[in-house]
This record gives sequence, C-alpha cells and structure tokens, in this order.
Amino acid sequence: MFASCHCVPRGRRTMKMIHFRSSSIKSLSQEMKCTIRLLDDSEISCHIQRETKGQFLIDHICNYYSLLEKDYFGIRYVDPEKQRHWLEPNKSISKQMKSHPPYTMCFRVKFYPHEPLKIKEELTRYLLYLQIKRDIFHGRLLCSFSDAAYLGACIVQAELGDYDPDEHPENYISEFEIFPKQSQKLERKIVEIHKNELRGQSPPVAEFNLLLKAHTLETYGVDPHPCKDSTGTTTFLGFTAAGFVVFQGNKRIHLIKWPDVCKLKFEGKTFYVIGTQKEKKAMLAFHTSTPAACKHLWKCGVENQAFYKYAKSSQIKTVSSSKIFFKGSRFRYSGKVAKEVVEASSKIQREPPEVHRANITQSRSSHSLNKQLIINMEPLQPLLPSPSEQEEELPLGEGIPLPKEDISAPLISSSPVKEAREYENPPSEEEDKIKEEPLTISELAYNPSASLLPTPVDDDEIDMLFDCPSRLELEREDTDSFEELEADENAFLMAEEEELKEARQALSWSYDILSGHIRVNPLVKSFSRLLVVGLGLLLFVFPLLLLLLESGIDLSFLCEIRQTPEFEQFHYDYYCPLKEWVAGKVNLILYMLGCS
Repeated sequence: MFASCHCVPRGRRTMKMIHFRSSSIKSLSQEMKCTIRLLDDSEISCHIQRETKGQFLIDHICNYYSLLEKDYFGIRYVDPEKQRHWLEPNKSISKQMKSHPPYTMCFRVKFYPHEPLKIKEELTRYLLYLQIKRDIFHGRLLCSFSDAAYLGACIVQAELGDYDPDEHPENYISEFEIFPKQSQKLERKIVEIHKNELRGQSPPVAEFNLLLKAHTLETYGVDPHPCKDSTGTTTFLGFTAAGFVVFQGNKRIHLIKWPDVCKLKFEGKTFYVIGTQKEKKAMLAFHTSTPAACKHLWKCGVENQAFYKYAKSSQIKTVSSSKIFFKGSRFRYSGKVAKEVVEASSKIQREPPEVHRANITQSRSSHSLNKQLIINMEPLQPLLPSPSEQEEELPLGEGIPLPKEDISAPLISSSPVKEAREYENPPSEEEDKIKEEPLTISELAYNPSASLLPTPVDDDEIDMLFDCPSRLELEREDTDSFEELEADENAFLMAEEEELKEARQALSWSYDILSGHIRVNPLVKSFSRLLVVGLGLLLFVFPLLLLLLESGIDLSFLCEIRQTPEFEQFHYDYYCPLKEWVAGKVNLILYMLGCS
C-alpha cells in the first residue's frame, strides 16, 4: 500500500517522503501534486491522492523535520477567492481545496507557545523563531523602539554571528530587511546592541533570546483579521494565549480572557463575541468583508479557545454557530490542548535532532547552548528606552509589554530550559485581571502590511473589500431610460392583479371547505383542528408567559409559579438566551436601517 517516492523541492533542499497509494485502481489516476512552502521560504513537493487526509500531510512534513512538538504548527492555504484557511487534519485534502491541482500551501505556526521556556527542543524553537521573524517583517508584531532594536540585533547575531569590523561595513544592517519600516536611527541602535551586548552568542542562544523578548509583547501570536466595528471603523481581531483581543488605531480596545468568553458565533458576515466584562455580559459585533472570512474567523476563535482554555482535549465539545431556531455551522477542534502539549514535551528523551539553518555564518564562539544561556542572561532583561528616545519620533511606536519572567538569576544546571522555569514568578492577581480600559500599544496605528498568504491587506484594500459592489450593481447602468421605467410599472400592476386573483380563489376554496361543499380527507381535517387548537393555546399561553416573565405584578399565584424550579430553569436556560438573540436581531436591523 505504501511505496517510497522522491520529492524534489525548489531550491537547495532534497527530501524523501512517503507516496500514499490506495488499493483502488481507479484512484491511481487521481494523483495530485502538492507544494508546501516552509518557514524559511524553501519548498517541498509531493503527490497525494483524492482520499488523502490533511493529517497525512502534516505528519510527513514533521517527519521531514524530525519534529516531535508538532501540535503548535499547521498548514495554511488560500482559496481562489483569496480567503485563507487552515487545513483540517480529519478531512480529505481534495474536499477542502476549492482550487484545481497542483495545490500550494504553507507550513506555519498555528498556536504560539505561551511560554517559550517550556519548549523542549531546539528545533521547535528555531521554527518558532522563523515565524516570529516573518511576523516582525510583515508588521504583525508591534513593539517599542528599544524592543525593536533588541529583536533586530538578535536576528543579526543569529544570522551573522559576532560583529567583526573587517567583515561588516558601516551600513551592514541596511542589507537586512527586518522591519517593514527601517529607519537609520533604528539601524544604529541595532548595531550598538549587536556590537556590545550580544557578542559570543551562538545562533541557538540568539534565537532563544528573541523568543523570550517577543512573547512579552502585546501582539505576540496575533494573526490579525481585518473587520469593521458597528461604527464602520477598521479594526483587527486576534486570538492569543491570553484571550480575544481587538486592536483599533494605536490601541488595544478589548481584551477578553478565555475564561470570560461565553460564546463565539457568526451569522452571515457578522461575527459575535459574547463575554463577561465588568461582571456583566456583553456582546461585541464585528463585520467582515465576506461570509467565508467570517466563518474562518469563527473557526480560528473556536480552535484557539479550545487549545488555550481547556486542561484536557476530552473536555472539548462540538460548537455550533447558531441559536435555537437555526442549524448553522458545527465545528470541533480535534487536536491536543496547550497543557497536554507541554506535558508531552517534558517527556521527550531522545537525542536532539540536528538543526539545518539557512544562510547563517556561524559565530566564532562555538559554545554550547547551555553555556551561552549562563553567560548571556543579562541581555534577556527588557531594555528601557532612554529619555532622548522617548522624545524622538519612534519608527514602530512605543509599546507596553506584558509582565516578564525573572530569568536574571544564574543557572547552574546543564538543562537551562528546565532550570529557568524555577525562576519564573507566578502571575499576580493584578496581572490576571482584565484591563478594561483601552491600552495604548503604539504611537502608530496597528496596520499589518499586505503579504501573499499569512497577512491581511492594507487599509485602502480593506475599504475596497468592504465597499466592493456586487456584480449585478456593476453591470447595471447608472440611469434607466423612460421606456424601461414605464415597462417596470406596467409589470408591477399586472403582478398585483395576479395576486388579487389568487387571493380570491383561496378565499372561495376555504368557504367551500367550511360549508361542506368539498369533501376533505379526515386525516387532513384532524390535523387542521389540531393546528387550530395549538394556535389557540399559544395565543393564550404566550401572554401568560409575558405576564410571568416581564411584568412586575405581585400576585400570590404568580409569585408561586415564579419560585418553582422548573420555571426558574426555563427562565435562565431558554428565555434569557432567546431574549438576547431577539434583541441582537433587532439591534442589527436598526443598525442596517440607520446605515441605509
């Protein structure tokens, strides 16, 4: 059933993967080529069949890397409508792809580790480093000037090694495209840190330092989804290990932690987040450009909530996007949760696999990672900008980092990652509280740049997405001729006459049935009587329920009914959610009428 197949990538790499063959003769002629772009922009290709599921592809990419901590990663693809998707492992690849083969996908970090210190293997840290590098370049990771300089210096140290005046000219940093907007002031600061603070660090240590700095930033792990709020303002929604976040302009205007997120749902192009804020339930609504973008946003939220919130994967339940009266979409996250991934990482006992870094000149200091972490713990502390830097214009904005681990204590163990955990401070109660007020993260607006696969579009393109007219509106001329308007009016009058004729026929038919001129099937007659009785009871029970639920009349028999357990369960489990749903629909209709 399995036969070996050589897959030749584009570029400098070669690999051997498994060629999936079905026993069916018919399926042999349905082989499809699949190209996967890796985090270092190299590509690997393989052939799959129509029945091949997504998990097969994920496993074999991880086998190619010899990657065990694979639950942080996923495969992303883009459909012909330019909508991004994550490849679902339990579904057939051909059924998920809306385009025709050959297929092109990307191997990316799907769930960002909340604590890089708990990553066991250097290979996993290197792949996460490559993802963070992409996030920095595309503007998804917003940070202060000092943090940006430190991150840039870590990248330069990891890829060039120690500073050497003979090999590195004065403007050697300008050859690196690290940030979307890279000023000379920032490059000078990167050179200063690279020369003085990171000397002697090997690539694994520099990459590790970058991860420790990056995970303290507000936008770490945010895969931004462009939306519009109720006022029509462009916002970016994201999901992190902490919870659901909303960025607008240069502020993080919402942070709802996962324990306080009650429900995520979508209807059409509107995405709803129902959560608890200031000990009260609140519903946030955002509008996406297409229903497909809204569904993708909802699925990402469901997966992130399940991954970071639950302690065991057995606690995850199937989530529906609908309320009581509509079926809607159903989805269930089928992978491991973050706690299970960390526990599995701690049990890895193998020899670390060799990490093949691309375009890296090794540092002259060839110390081990353990020794480097002992020697170079000082640069891991957060760098505070000087007063002069605060007064000057910041290229990337002045950010407010999250609480950081205390890792400045010396390490004496041969296992630095394990030992470093002992110096982590437990989160205080103040850090666990929700920051209700908007948090300024930058002097510049959070605006990720446009890229092909993992990044949303610019502001101008976002407006084009939301304001794009439909094909019928584009084909329709701006003005109609007088003859066309007259023809439309005549057609409207004829349609009204037809409706009146049908109404008269229905009334005469009903009269004949009631008077006995037309014989009706007894089953139909009994069903009609049952329907009439049911409607009558509903007309009687509905006002009574309103009287019990909404009125403040203090009568003895009404109070007794209200205090029964059955009535209380009905009130809180069914009536209150139905009331919120109706109120949301009414508000949405009023909003649409107001916009029109």
